[in-house]
Amino acid sequence: MEVMSAARRWVKVWQKAWPIKDADAIVALQAPDGLHWASPFRPVYEGREGLRRYLQEVFDDEVKPTECRYGEPLIADGHAAVEYWAQSHYTSGPLAIAGITLLRFNEEGLVAEARDYSFVEPGIHPFRAHLPL
Repeated sequence: MEVMSAARRWVKVWQKAWPIKDADAIVALQAPDGLHWASPFRPVYEGREGLRRYLQEVFDDEVKPTECRYGEPLIADGHAAVEYWAQSHYTSGPLAIAGITLLRFNEEGLVAEARDYSFVEPGIHPFRAHLPL
């Protein structure tokens, strides 16, 4: 398994799937026993069903399609780091979410562990120029 290829596939799927709330596409990236840490301060979501539960919670709260951008993955020691920026809309108002996901893949190129570190700011904030369209 080539880490850069797996990381770029992860970016491509999230870029397309988040705005249309395609949980199936995102869950298909996850190893059956993969772990998803949505925040260092929340419990881990275990396995594909855990990830699906997390996505459903997030998608249920969104009232408009999320716009998102991802940077080129950075690879080191068999892991990937991917920067992202999203503009999400909820009944309480818009939120800008900027962060990094740290990824570890298994031998099949599926996500064995994903850890999100993000910052959330109320309102609409422009995307950073260094993130591709």
